Amino acid sequence: MSSNNQDRQIHNSEIELSSFYISSSAGDDKQDQEVLRSYTECYSNNAEHFRKEDKLRVKKTPWQRFKDSFKKVEAPDLDPSLTDAERSYILATHSNLKRRLYGRHLQMIAIGGSIGSGLFVGSGTALKNGGPASVLLSWLLSGSMMYCTVQALGELAVTYPVSGAFVQYSSRFISPAWGFAMAWNYTLAWCLYLPMELVAASITVKYWNEDVNSAAWVSIFYVVILIINIFGVRGFAESEFVMSLIKVLAIIGFIILAIVLNCGGGPKGDGYIGGKYWRDPGAFHHGFRGFCSVFPLSAISFSGTELIGLTAAETQNPRKILPSAIKQVFWRIVLFYIISLLLVGFLVPYTDHRLLSSSSVDASASPFVIAIENGGIKGLPSVMNAIIMISVISVGNSAVFAASRSMVSLSQQGFGPEILMYVDREGRPLAGVTISLIFGLLCYLAVLPQQNQVFNWLLASSGLSSVVTWGCICISHLRFRYVLKLRGRGPDELPFSAQLGIYGSIYGAVMACVVLVVEFWVALFPINKKGASAESFFQTWLYIPMMLALCAIYMIWKRDCRLLIKLREIDIDTGRGLIDLRMMRDEVAEEREYIAQCPWYYRVYKFWC
Repeated sequence: MSSNNQDRQIHNSEIELSSFYISSSAGDDKQDQEVLRSYTECYSNNAEHFRKEDKLRVKKTPWQRFKDSFKKVEAPDLDPSLTDAERSYILATHSNLKRRLYGRHLQMIAIGGSIGSGLFVGSGTALKNGGPASVLLSWLLSGSMMYCTVQALGELAVTYPVSGAFVQYSSRFISPAWGFAMAWNYTLAWCLYLPMELVAASITVKYWNEDVNSAAWVSIFYVVILIINIFGVRGFAESEFVMSLIKVLAIIGFIILAIVLNCGGGPKGDGYIGGKYWRDPGAFHHGFRGFCSVFPLSAISFSGTELIGLTAAETQNPRKILPSAIKQVFWRIVLFYIISLLLVGFLVPYTDHRLLSSSSVDASASPFVIAIENGGIKGLPSVMNAIIMISVISVGNSAVFAASRSMVSLSQQGFGPEILMYVDREGRPLAGVTISLIFGLLCYLAVLPQQNQVFNWLLASSGLSSVVTWGCICISHLRFRYVLKLRGRGPDELPFSAQLGIYGSIYGAVMACVVLVVEFWVALFPINKKGASAESFFQTWLYIPMMLALCAIYMIWKRDCRLLIKLREIDIDTGRGLIDLRMMRDEVAEEREYIAQCPWYYRVYKFWC
């Protein structure tokens, strides 16, 4: 079956299933009937579009088909009597994004997708400021927060596999004003991440040659990302699969090498190292203040992990594929962050002079590179630097994906101009991708002598967006569960339930608040300066005033001052795409009963994988 026929079958079946679900659950309520009619119109328009496409396809040359693939697929005409919320739910559920992500794509994106300079380079600053024990404790705490957050996101994304995912959940479960502010800030953050990562990639090249013109390299990396995005979600998926696989293999290789070096197996013959650097110069640096300076860095290094939720609207079978991908995040946290950083702490003392000049984009100060150099292995530091460069490009590629999909969600919710909803016949959110790439042109600031300062100020407007987003995901999950309980329903109707339930979301939300409080103190009184620092504070907290300003803009624009939607007003059914709740409950119960009867090792496997 061709990909076009597959897309048609998937899209038609989604609309049929949703229409059947609404028709079987709706009574004589006029509002329910209007929603059903909108779904029916959506199906009719979709079928008519494919009939016209069939007639024209046989007459077109490959070049004509390529050109026509960029034409817009019109959104369905919805009944004007629908509320804004109902309209956004229907558009998000039946967006024109193509479901072309397979299980292998999501597995690799979940395991290695967002591993970038935060781990490979930012951990060097953390090691310098807090010592190896602070690094280990901070990443353990942040990892536990991330695990709980992704579990909550997984439950929501499998239940509501809509375009925008958590970008829409805040509007749906918290309040439209907060959703508006969070969505715009999150989108802006990823728009700015692209030029930042391109700048970072150009700086990694200077590890080999300081005289290289930064503008030349950012141009090369920019064109690479542009070409990838011409191929739509499959281009993103395949490129991320390859780059994530390289990162995963590199970290596994580093872990094996680090164990050998720590046991004295390196070419320098220094003998067994063990916990030598934990005793001298010590496990902690700058005491509690050092730990507090490391904790926010560890949290920010997980930025992008939530992107697994954005893939739900473009996954072929989110109910089957997403739960497994969500569980893989645990292994990323344990294997690639905790174990690798523990070994880095064994091999690199926090007094190493190369860490003293480290910045968030200076790959020569990466503790991973330094650990290999300390082992006396020639050639491998350059290989590790190349891995860092690939990782940075990977995050830049993810930035275009995240920003463009978030823009589609903004438009669907009525938070942005309708042009942002432009999705072409290949499922590319063309307007969003174009705007993201325009922001990417800021990468040419890399030619400035003050490129590190530029990097820091770009980061200032987006640095805390991920932490705030994670808190919103946990709060959305809590309110979703409360509404279920309020209506006499429970998690037995959910295809995937968060393993820690509401307690994990409570922990995740509290930890996100703790990160913000700690970051406030560290930003006001940075560890490397005496007294308060206005520059450091505003570089870190510029995001919060922007968030509050956007909330105020929405309240004035829409004349809606609600900070929280009342639980009884929250719609938890539109957009679920289920045939029958009773059927779903029976299916979930049968699956759980089957797993319960399996051997213990299979139950353990299904729990963690």
